[in-house]
Amino acid sequence: MVDIPHLDEEALAELRDVMEDEFSLLIETYLTDSKERIERLKEAMMKGDSDAFTKAAHSFKGSCINIGATRLGELCQKAETAGRNGDLNQGSPVVDEISTEFQRVIEAFDTLMVRDVG
Repeated sequence: MVDIPHLDEEALAELRDVMEDEFSLLIETYLTDSKERIERLKEAMMKGDSDAFTKAAHSFKGSCINIGATRLGELCQKAETAGRNGDLNQGSPVVDEISTEFQRVIEAFDTLMVRDVG
């Protein structure tokens, strides 16, 4: 098994086994949903709404871990903690890290899907 940074290949293999032909749809849905979740994080941060920020980070963390994007999930945990502490100043750099890591996850999924086809 080739190591793809930013993704847990064992978790993805289990998902692929369970989802079978729906695996690609699951990945597409996750990616689309994740873009919306990042926007919710940014909006909550701009509004200074630490409760909404915490909830968005918590929800995003769960979907990242479920799909095998563990690094992204860890960053969401950092954001969730910042929100719980009411420290949205700390949340801003974490959201930037989340956005950067999400781009890496997209690239990793692109590599994975190309490899599956090839």
